[in-house]
Amino acid sequence: MDKNFKRMTDFLVGIGIEQVPHTQKSYLAHLIAVFRDLDRAGCSEDVCRAGMFHSIYGTEKFQGFTLPLERRDEVRALIGERAEYLAYLNCAMDRASFDSAIEEHVEPYRIIDRITSAEVLLGQEDIDDLCRVHFYDWLEQVPRSQEWDYRRAAYRKMAERLGKTAEENFERVYSQETTPAQVDGRPG
Repeated sequence: MDKNFKRMTDFLVGIGIEQVPHTQKSYLAHLIAVFRDLDRAGCSEDVCRAGMFHSIYGTEKFQGFTLPLERRDEVRALIGERAEYLAYLNCAMDRASFDSAIEEHVEPYRIIDRITSAEVLLGQEDIDDLCRVHFYDWLEQVPRSQEWDYRRAAYRKMAERLGKTAEENFERVYSQETTPAQVDGRPG
């Protein structure tokens, strides 16, 4: 377990995140689950920490909580420079530009910062780690959200990009999908 785990969760509790709902659980529970999923997948400490703070500034889809960007230095001091950078990118990225970038196989990878409208150029390690954070965030919540078709092709592409463990996790989670007929008790 990360030596700063308690400090990170104390910070999140201190800003009221445990009171924020998120896909049929608390936002804090979701953040901790993403951290743990990344850890189980063998990700680095920076990536796991970024996972815990992956939507701290709000994202294109989630605006249930947004820490002001003026507090980035505080988050950076808590989780580290690279982890905060990855978390910020996950919050700020225009998802369509990210989906296009992961299709590429040559550096630099280009995404658009939806907050500043600036183009951000990423190297291989950064795009892959951002992919890990974004992918495991979605896998953690899709069974509760039941938004199985939301960017499904993009998430499958992320799994392929990240390799066998991610592909297996994608298949495990998406195997839980039920059709309306299955929910009604009729054969699907």
